Amino acid sequence: MILGFIGCGKISFSVLTGIFSSNLKIKKILVSKRNSKISSFLRKKYKKVIVAKENQEIIDKSDWVFLAVTPSVGEKIIKELKFKPNQKIISFISTITIPKLKRMIKVKADIVRAIPLPPISLKQGPIPICPPNKKVKKFFDHLGSTIEIKNEKLSINFWSTSGMMASYYDLLRTMSDWLVKRGVKRLDAQKYITSLFLALSKDAVVNSKKDLKYLVKESQTPKGLNEQALKDMSRKKFYKSIIETLNNVHKRLNK
Repeated sequence: MILGFIGCGKISFSVLTGIFSSNLKIKKILVSKRNSKISSFLRKKYKKVIVAKENQEIIDKSDWVFLAVTPSVGEKIIKELKFKPNQKIISFISTITIPKLKRMIKVKADIVRAIPLPPISLKQGPIPICPPNKKVKKFFDHLGSTIEIKNEKLSINFWSTSGMMASYYDLLRTMSDWLVKRGVKRLDAQKYITSLFLALSKDAVVNSKKDLKYLVKESQTPKGLNEQALKDMSRKKFYKSIIETLNNVHKRLNK
């Protein structure tokens, strides 16, 4: 199978890294030269990577085409490209819907939207896809945990929550900086905070069949530190602000 990636940014880099550390059998992968630094690195690191001169070449030579550009770039370039009938197209573009993609692509193609995140490079994390597709699911199962979503209206909820990734990392950064200001070496601070949240996340996954309220309750003791922190953050409407942010992202995706 020959894969083609239109767009060569962080997400493409993460997906390709995951592919080459998986058991997927790929003949070659064509990537666009838009980000010359990343495309050159991939070409040097992996023998099966070819940097295409133009996007149309990627489409012409690929069995599967991955659209990994920003929405604004996608709006400009996709309608100008000539896709092949019955070609499988996987879109990573957040705000371009399947009906709109179909109008832009024009030919009858198998279109699936997917939401890969950077941990896919480690073959970790969920990968929502919409609509359900056996071959695409089988492909992404090699790179993480594929979640099939029946309709696009539901999938927008997953796109919304994926928009909280940078906010999560900034939370880790804020806590690490707090430790550093109190005399802890930066590497020790970051190792502690990232390891702490990794352990908490693993515990949450193990208990994911239970209501998460269970973990909230079990992690507190009467008049303890966790009870104090939770009450303080709730009083300052920290969690309410998260809901408001998700609603705002969701509104943008529904435009």
